[in-house]
Amino acid sequence: MTMPLLEPPVDDAPPLSDTLTDYDRMHLVTYLRLLDAEADGADPDEVARLVLRIDPAQEPGRARRAHAAHLARAHWMMRAGYAHLIRQGAH
Repeated sequence: MTMPLLEPPVDDAPPLSDTLTDYDRMHLVTYLRLLDAEADGADPDEVARLVLRIDPAQEPGRARRAHAAHLARAHWMMRAGYAHLIRQGAH
């Protein structure tokens, strides 16, 4: 099983899947950081720079798209993805 990493390499977007992927498992910490930043009202450009390590000054469109895509996946993890983790942990 793929383990979460503190600072995994970040794709421009997470995979689109109705199931938990290795990318999701590796990025659990990233998703939590994104959700915490959102709850704190953090600036998305700053979050992209710090959490996703994409410089919004150099690549503003990419930073915003990556932030939005990963944040959407983090919300999916809260709604549905966590259940996959629980089921897998029970085996």
